[in-house]
Amino acid sequence: MAVSFSDVSTGKLSIGEHETCEPETREGAYHRQLRLEQFRAARLSRDSRFDGQFFVAVKTTGIFCRPICPANLPKEKNVEYFVNAPMALQAGYRPCLRCRPDSAPSSWAWQGVETTFRRAIHLIEQGALQQSSVEQLAARLGISSRYLRQVFEKHLGMSPKQYAQYQQLMFAKQLLHCSSMSVTDIGFACGFNSTRRFNDAFQKLLKLNPTTMRRQQRVDGVSNSLTLAYRGAYDWHRLLAFYQFRAIDGIERVTEHSYERYIELDGTLGWFKVWADFENKKTVRVEFDVEDARQLYSMVSNIKRMFDLNADLSAIESHLSSVDANLVRHSGIRIPGVWSTWEAGVRAVLGQQVSVKAAIGQVNLLSDTVNKTLSGQKVFPDPSSIIQHDLSFLRMPQSRKDTLSRLATALNNDVNLAPDLWTEIKGIGPWTINYAKLRGLSQPDLLLATDLIVKKYTDLHPSCVANRVSPWGSYATLHCWSQHS
Repeated sequence: MAVSFSDVSTGKLSIGEHETCEPETREGAYHRQLRLEQFRAARLSRDSRFDGQFFVAVKTTGIFCRPICPANLPKEKNVEYFVNAPMALQAGYRPCLRCRPDSAPSSWAWQGVETTFRRAIHLIEQGALQQSSVEQLAARLGISSRYLRQVFEKHLGMSPKQYAQYQQLMFAKQLLHCSSMSVTDIGFACGFNSTRRFNDAFQKLLKLNPTTMRRQQRVDGVSNSLTLAYRGAYDWHRLLAFYQFRAIDGIERVTEHSYERYIELDGTLGWFKVWADFENKKTVRVEFDVEDARQLYSMVSNIKRMFDLNADLSAIESHLSSVDANLVRHSGIRIPGVWSTWEAGVRAVLGQQVSVKAAIGQVNLLSDTVNKTLSGQKVFPDPSSIIQHDLSFLRMPQSRKDTLSRLATALNNDVNLAPDLWTEIKGIGPWTINYAKLRGLSQPDLLLATDLIVKKYTDLHPSCVANRVSPWGSYATLHCWSQHS
């Protein structure tokens, strides 16, 4: 929501230029005023902890910025605050070319709103409306398309399609800055079927010319790359060590400095490499290559999830430390995601009741034997590949092989089958489902209380229980694991 100063004593705050909200209670107005004071203080101090949590629009210039923008600070009377970049665009502001709002870490502002809306936002940011309609998205959410539109109007003042287009255009601006892709390829990567439509939308909504921007940018080297921001500490070396111990031969390559892997993107091949940009703190660099440019938006969105770039670690660790002073022994621990819930489920099933070393041995045996390839490059086997193979080569009990086959059949029938529904699959219990949700969906609030290492820690520290570490149970799990590393 766009929040500007007005007569707070009446319990009424202006929303954008034309809309107003209903009168609030005195308590509601008080809390809203506190938030405005926080925005003002963060803007004046250029506090990096708030980067991505809100945006500052300047009425006199028509530009909106990140709170860390180095430009001269405008007067407060000329400022509006937005908790989401698409809403600033909707209000008619254009993005700053100096601080580049397209590069800001994503906001946690939606944690307080209803679950359906948060799920919809997540799916759209993963590219759901690039390949499907609003009706299909609503069906995935289990609601009507009419209700979905109403929810977006209520919380954002725009339609799902408008929100998706704003996200895609901000991503396009980032590609124009950081990649060597042509304007045509960038348009396709952002969901536009023609360069003319892309140019028209870019100029209309961002008030910038993509061809001119492309000519003005200097891209180092010949490869395509992006810079992605994050907030708080990041224990990059610990994360890489976690991945390195669990890497799949021929698919993933992990060094002490970087992670790279090959992936399947809707039947086409993709590749990316991620490494920390220590010269420009609070960012990681992503180098990438895709056979189908239309898959790039969803690929980058999934990379952000996989490397947990949107988490506000300062807030998370502060909360966990207040619950248990001994828990956060290593700062900067983030959720080590895997590429998909299917891959996380396979890793979990093959890892049931065995060591991590034994589990990754089985994963490598599976990928080597099934040997799913695209354009001559090995990728992680999909459910249909597993179904077509006799799994007798796996060195584990037959019951576990049968479980893997049943999981493959279920996800082959419905690729979007949520892990919570895997309970219907014989051989899959709560631990396997929670592991898939933790690493495949990067859900933030999963304390794996039955995990042996977690249980050992929580037995000694009884304050570390699910309801107290919530909503950051997943991070509590990871910190429990770190105690034994």
